[in-house]
Amino acid sequence: MKLLAIDTSTEACSAAVMIDGEILERYRLAPREHTRLILPMIDELLSESGVKVGGLDAVAFGRGPGAFTGLRIAAGVVQGIAFGADLPVVPVSSLAALAQGGYRESGARHVLAAIDARIQEVYWVACEFDNTGQVRMLGDELVCSPEQVPIPDGGDWHGVGSGWETYLQQLQRRLAGTLSGWEAQRYPRAHDVAVLAAAALGRGEVVSAEQALPVYLRNEVAVKQA
Repeated sequence: MKLLAIDTSTEACSAAVMIDGEILERYRLAPREHTRLILPMIDELLSESGVKVGGLDAVAFGRGPGAFTGLRIAAGVVQGIAFGADLPVVPVSSLAALAQGGYRESGARHVLAAIDARIQEVYWVACEFDNTGQVRMLGDELVCSPEQVPIPDGGDWHGVGSGWETYLQQLQRRLAGTLSGWEAQRYPRAHDVAVLAAAALGRGEVVSAEQALPVYLRNEVAVKQA
């Protein structure tokens, strides 16, 4: 299986190529530089891996939720590649990719993924991992205030994502007694998008290029101030 995956849903910008389970990745924490960085990253990875676009089985992207501009960049890049090479697209939840990274790095089986959604809100989902490392989202992805995030059953929950940096005190109060720890300096990465996309591709969960659309969760792009 040969996959190209990208994620530009947050301040981090990354691309990855997976070839038969082996992953090469480029990653940079570079706010507002995604447009400049993502195409060179893709070119470098394809050159390094020796894979041409036409030799890929699919392309994948972090479809959100996340920053509006970043999501549009990822969708546009993936649509262009998929149209040009007649490839299927695998949209992957950016929150699920964030949780996957937390599991990959820490081994945490119960993960609370939170991305700072600005205007005093977080993008949020709870995930659990089985013995094979497969992720399952427990409920819907949400955008809500930190004081309103759903309280998960049990304890030993591990928080990941920028929401834990911006709203740590509120989340600690809300989730008292359920947390084992948190990692605020973690962002969705193309490496984990590729892992989730490979599993989804095996299940046939693909869309056409024109259906490769961002998932915003929030309809408000800007808040007007009086």
